[in-house]
Amino acid sequence: MFHTTFYLRRLHSLVGLFILGMVIFEHIFTNSMALGGAAALNGSLAMMELIPKPIFLMLEICGIAIPLLFHAIYGIYIALQANNNPGRLGYIRNWQFALQRWTAWFLVVFLIWHVFYLRIFTKGITGTPISYELLQSYFTGSPIVAIIYILGMFAAIFHFCNGITTFCMTWGIAKGPRIQNVIGVLSMLLCALLCVITLAFMGSYFVM
Repeated sequence: MFHTTFYLRRLHSLVGLFILGMVIFEHIFTNSMALGGAAALNGSLAMMELIPKPIFLMLEICGIAIPLLFHAIYGIYIALQANNNPGRLGYIRNWQFALQRWTAWFLVVFLIWHVFYLRIFTKGITGTPISYELLQSYFTGSPIVAIIYILGMFAAIFHFCNGITTFCMTWGIAKGPRIQNVIGVLSMLLCALLCVITLAFMGSYFVM
């Protein structure tokens, strides 16, 4: 018998780990170039522009947008089925379970805004290339926007890192509580590291 839910959950898990992870690491690596100033970030962005536009667009749609759209839609379905009650139980795992769902809701709204404004409107419709100068003006012109972007990055980082533990449990990689705790701790250390890097490159726009 073909268990649709079984395979959908595993596909959802794979997309979350590999596609979301790839997007997060690419964004953090590219944006961290801002620590080296305008020349470093603009040079990194220029490297991406060397990819032929039809291929780049196909990668964006088929390799990122469609998989993440599936992850978001099916993730919303899973979240609606979840029974979150961290306040009563108080266990760290339950808080992480709840935060995984809360960050998912926030990310849906944040990514719609982020993709529409920067990728579709700014770059696609107006034809304005993304650059260090553009981002610096964008963030320093409205600190609220900068805070929202930091929170958006934090939410994505936590959602990904916490999802590593869930992935390992779903796929039978971490079968016992001890290995699950080890993976959980390592995942949260990775989360903290990526959040610190995010704060560093976001802060650089205000001091350079």
